[in-house]
Amino acid sequence: MRIVSGMRPTGKLHLGHYFGVIKNWLKLQEENECFFFIADWHALTNRYKDTKDLKENIRQMIIDWLACGIDPNKATLFIQSGVKQHAELALLFSMITPKSWLELNPSYKDLKFNLMYQYLKDFLLGKKIKVNQAPPPESYDEALEKATGKQKSKIFEEYLREAFHRAFYSQKGIDFEYLREVLLKFGIQRKIVEEAISNLEEGDVGKDLDTLGFLAYPVLQAADILIYKAQKVPVGEDQLPHIELTREIARRFNNLYKEVFPEPEAILTEEAKLPGIDGRKMSKSYNNAIYLSDSEDEVNQKVLQMKTDPQRVKKTDPGNPDVCIVYDYHKIFTKDEELLKEIDTKCRNAEIGCVDCKKILAENINKFLQPIREKRKEIEANLQEYEKIFIDGTLKCRKLAEETMKEARDAMNLYDIEE
Repeated sequence: MRIVSGMRPTGKLHLGHYFGVIKNWLKLQEENECFFFIADWHALTNRYKDTKDLKENIRQMIIDWLACGIDPNKATLFIQSGVKQHAELALLFSMITPKSWLELNPSYKDLKFNLMYQYLKDFLLGKKIKVNQAPPPESYDEALEKATGKQKSKIFEEYLREAFHRAFYSQKGIDFEYLREVLLKFGIQRKIVEEAISNLEEGDVGKDLDTLGFLAYPVLQAADILIYKAQKVPVGEDQLPHIELTREIARRFNNLYKEVFPEPEAILTEEAKLPGIDGRKMSKSYNNAIYLSDSEDEVNQKVLQMKTDPQRVKKTDPGNPDVCIVYDYHKIFTKDEELLKEIDTKCRNAEIGCVDCKKILAENINKFLQPIREKRKEIEANLQEYEKIFIDGTLKCRKLAEETMKEARDAMNLYDIEE
């Protein structure tokens, strides 16, 4: 079975990448014809302003993939921009893809929402607004009365996100009037509210995604997949709309011209729920990630910073592993089932402190990362040799991609001028 999948080079890989993508690739490469590519063109869709680290990010991705066990003897590894036919096929697909298909793509709006909401939250919290004194809207007051300390800020963030979601997804576009009204009800000074909304309305926030490249990136993604006539594509549930769009583009091309492209199916990947050390999604931008390249000391320090059960203030307080990030990690990295049960029981009975619990976790994460660290050192010492693996894979893919393009050009009655 032919499988195609790629990753954007945005920096060193972290544990979230490993358990969300790499672990699945390691299984797939054993029994399938796999094409895994570094999607450097896709990295430009929302990071086009700053490309100074792009080549280094590609090198780090090469190192991380190989150190984790992605095997060039079992899969074809290549760099997207080295196969120009991807861009040619994306151009041809763009001629037949209705603009409405792209505008209705849920990821397009969701990414813009997340970017603008993150700005609004960071801006307001950066102004050190007095959440404790804010006259609350609707049911916010009841929740706030019961909260203590940092919980108040967390509740504020939850209600702020809910308010911005309602404003962003309103029928008339972003409903700034509603957002202004809610922020004022929070008790935020009018001057701060007006500055925040003005920046959202007129500033650059969100405009990084208002480009043709970002709107049309699902078309390039379709080309990435279809140019190799992939049968299956491993994706998370949130990526299913992209695969359906790829199928629709293939279907439209085949109906307009002649049968060239298969309609690939999605392979839903089972992603381990591995949050960042602060409980949010693990991300470089949140500075909450444990990287595959982290040293033993770096892992120890990050694990000690992990958030635990917020209700457990003192060591003598019973804890609840069900709401603790540290225990979420234990379920993945602590392979000893008896020890895992023991940690659960002792936490609930206040027989183990959070620091001791974290020390056990750090030791187990370091055990997992040690062989990856050793392999990374070997690859870094001979990087040119390992980069050649990707160069060879890219040259192989050029030939395969050109075969498909000959079929596509012929189907569209384009001249095919050979060198």
